[in-house]
Amino acid sequence: MFPGWIIVASAIGYLLLLFAVASYGDRKTRVHGVPAGGRPVVYALSLAVYCTSWTYFGGVGLAAEHGLEFMAIYIGPILMYTLGMPILRRIVELAKTEKITSGADFVAARYGKNPVVGMLVTVIYLVGIIPYIALQLKAVSSSVAAVMDPTAYGIGTGNLYFIDLPLIVAFILACFAVIFGTRHTDATEHQDGLILAIAMESVVKLIAFWTLGVFVIWVMFDGPADLWQKATESEAVMAALTHETPPSRWLLLIALSAFAIIMLPRQFHVTVVENRTPRELRLAGILMPIYLIAINIFVLPAAIAGVLMFGGSGDADLYVLSLPLEAGSGFVSLLTFIGGFSAATAMVIVASVALAIMVSNDMVLPIFLRQKLLGRPSQREDFAKTLLHIRRTAIFGVLLLGYVYFRSADNTTGLAKIGLLSFTAIAQIAPAMFGGLIWRRANARGAIAGLTIGFLVWAYLLFLPSLGAEDHSWIASAVLGFLLPGLSMFERQYADPLVNATIFSLLVNTLAFVIGSLSRNPRPVERIQSAIFIKRQPRSNSATRGWKTSVAVGDLKAAIARYLGNERMERSFRSYEQTVGRKLADDSPADMAFIHFSEQLLGSAIGSSSARLVLSLILQKAEDPSADTVWLLDQASEALQYNQDMMQTALAQMEQGIAVFDASDRLTIWNRRFRTLLDLPEHVGQVGFPLLDMIAILAQRGDVPAGDTQAVIRSFHQFDRPFQMVLAGGHRIIEVRCNLMPDKGLVATFSDITARVEADQALKQANETLEQRVS
Repeated sequence: MFPGWIIVASAIGYLLLLFAVASYGDRKTRVHGVPAGGRPVVYALSLAVYCTSWTYFGGVGLAAEHGLEFMAIYIGPILMYTLGMPILRRIVELAKTEKITSGADFVAARYGKNPVVGMLVTVIYLVGIIPYIALQLKAVSSSVAAVMDPTAYGIGTGNLYFIDLPLIVAFILACFAVIFGTRHTDATEHQDGLILAIAMESVVKLIAFWTLGVFVIWVMFDGPADLWQKATESEAVMAALTHETPPSRWLLLIALSAFAIIMLPRQFHVTVVENRTPRELRLAGILMPIYLIAINIFVLPAAIAGVLMFGGSGDADLYVLSLPLEAGSGFVSLLTFIGGFSAATAMVIVASVALAIMVSNDMVLPIFLRQKLLGRPSQREDFAKTLLHIRRTAIFGVLLLGYVYFRSADNTTGLAKIGLLSFTAIAQIAPAMFGGLIWRRANARGAIAGLTIGFLVWAYLLFLPSLGAEDHSWIASAVLGFLLPGLSMFERQYADPLVNATIFSLLVNTLAFVIGSLSRNPRPVERIQSAIFIKRQPRSNSATRGWKTSVAVGDLKAAIARYLGNERMERSFRSYEQTVGRKLADDSPADMAFIHFSEQLLGSAIGSSSARLVLSLILQKAEDPSADTVWLLDQASEALQYNQDMMQTALAQMEQGIAVFDASDRLTIWNRRFRTLLDLPEHVGQVGFPLLDMIAILAQRGDVPAGDTQAVIRSFHQFDRPFQMVLAGGHRIIEVRCNLMPDKGLVATFSDITARVEADQALKQANETLEQRVS
């Protein structure tokens, strides 16, 4: 038993420590930058935010009643991080390409960035995570009550009814979530401090749980053999260990947890949005399964000990606290409490931040912007502060909804059951999300239909009954029994409400998704996005080389010149004609090879997605010159042209030279200052010019030693490490700084530091002369 001030001080002190760690992480990144290889260990540990108070408290409670069933919640993630790693890798790659900020943004981007899809996914995330937030509030408030008054875990009669602990916990966690997660308006900006703090929490809860396990086995009992011997003598323990979980429930829990490890808002945020390099994900594929195994090693021993000590009475979810309290170990009790508190706070902070981003970007902000932009241009304003206010308000709103659910729902429900309710809600996004990665015909209409029907069925069969409404899970059993006669799992005496309701909701969800998608053809923007999200099988060049389009070569040249300028366009196409060995007449039809080159050329200026959109509309305009198509092309072209003009103007005004190279070290974007500083010939300024050839030109002039060409190339790939190039026989010194681009290319800046170097040398020489005179 601890005085209240010790518990409060410990919790607040721990949160302040988290804030200090996060501030240190942000400051370190701001001063020293991030290593080229990322921060793989910190990233991998941050993924363990999956292990919440459900793992810490609820896992032991579930094992005390259903034996090994708790393991299914971790088998799914382990399979995803081993066998499913190609899926994870593909999602991360797409998120970086499309500048994805959340799970809702990812699904909406697949379906033409449809705002209705994004809003629906956000609603499902918001409502589905509310029980999970309530789970954390229940776990923290119950653990606080148990530690402050040992009789509160159900063996005695004392309780802390005079304090609304869940409301206090919700307010404190909301404040810290605002502090941690709303310092930046750019949702794609990496929050290294937050990730470092979450990684530290993963270490804390692992150490705390292992301390408890060691204490239970070797202090409360005389080792594993003694614990197991007493377990075999207990009917209650053996009843729990021999509990038969139906295969259908095992498979469902494994599937739900596999979806959850990537689709939960907090998991998508740390796994996808916060990922920096492929190396981070590769190491996570090793460390994440190891961590999940490690944190569950002592679940069964703790559950067995709890049943032996308390005979099945009290709240099994609080056995991890009850055991050290009963043994009179204040240190282990307090450390265990901090571990559980850490597990809950990590989930709440990251989940509320991720939900706030979705609520602001996909629900509130679109409406707000539409109202603002309908006014006069002078009424438009910088939305940075407004965006932060929206997200901060959303965080408090999310925690408040979690508190309301906690007070409205049945408080006797176990933590595991509450968590599974959220898992089934998030699973309703799976058909639209994963179906969009494999089926090209899928479109926004199908996604909207599936999401809507699946969510409504889930709410009717599972969510509303959790709030006290009448249980209608028999409907799912009846329908599935009719569709699949002969299966005992759907008969009422054997029916599992969770299994049948989840299967039924996902079935109608998938059917609506397929039927809705087949009801109309994908629109052009949906076709473009499907081509981005679904990798095409490579086709042989002979199959497409001779295929002609209805677009003339001159039309494509004219369109591309609007973005690149006539000079650059002509220079690039002259290079293409030399490559293919033939002259292209402006009135000749463009073949697929020419279309492909044009797309690459245009993509260097406006991005691959925008380039694909423009070319798709050009082709559609040639085949279907309707007013809608022409209008859409003109609108897209005007918007893209404006952005391109702004970028070119900005580049032209810079004193530094700028050059962007793609993943193959070929030039894509540059400004005139780049060629001037390096004194490069005019033909270097064309799309696709190799970096190696550029260095070779400098070597021929003697600016680079002939044998150091590869060394200079390597210097361009040592990111965040500036180097110097001495040109014109030592009369001009250029400092080069390179940074990695999201598409694995690089951007290089070139600065003339000749005057600075000469001034430093003059100062050094003056100091040496002064020292000689003094001596």
